[in-house]
Amino acid sequence: MKTIGLIGGMSFESSAVYYRQVNEAVRNRLGGLSSAEVLMHSVNFEEIVTLQKAGRWDLAAKRLGDVASGLEKAGAACVLICTNTMHMVADEVEARLNVPLINIIDETAHALKAGGAKRPLLLATRYTMEQPFYAERMKRHGLEIMVPDAEGRTATHNIIFDELCAGQVLDASRQRLVAIIEKAKAQGADSVILGCTEICLILDPAALPLTGYDSTTIHAEAAVSFALKASSDMRAA
Repeated sequence: MKTIGLIGGMSFESSAVYYRQVNEAVRNRLGGLSSAEVLMHSVNFEEIVTLQKAGRWDLAAKRLGDVASGLEKAGAACVLICTNTMHMVADEVEARLNVPLINIIDETAHALKAGGAKRPLLLATRYTMEQPFYAERMKRHGLEIMVPDAEGRTATHNIIFDELCAGQVLDASRQRLVAIIEKAKAQGADSVILGCTEICLILDPAALPLTGYDSTTIHAEAAVSFALKASSDMRAA
């Protein structure tokens, strides 16, 4: 089993989900009391949020690049940035590594295509919905991203930062997000991406008006597939 490197803390609420899902996936595949070989470096999210608000993505890239490099030196065979928004600097972080960076956007795109989706609604932070990095990378996979209107984007962003990142899961906010999905469905969306790693805390992708794709689960499963590939190849041989 290869060691998985996780850059966490953004927020720690979703990082806890990553840790649980990675270990559950290993146990499900290997049985018994099997668990994952994991290294996690959890950063102080307040520092990252300050850089986001200031538009200092260059400093954020350096910070995460340093963390990624440290995980590789500690023995990680792959690295995951456990947040969609910070994939804005994924290329810079990847450039610091000699091991694979498993990209959450690419992995989510593969899942969407496998499910036959073509025009998904993206629910995420304002940065992810409004900056071009996410939609442009999805477009490379032949997918056309929809986002909510300005009011919907503001509501989604605030639910993520003011509530979910603070450990608050409110029924009223769940209903607001479902209403946003219903509106997108009427406008032609064929699926919905839970494109912030905290959204799985409030929405069940199997219980939505559109087929849901949880980026957190998809990302964690991709890491486990990578970590166990060598052993599965050996068993097949």
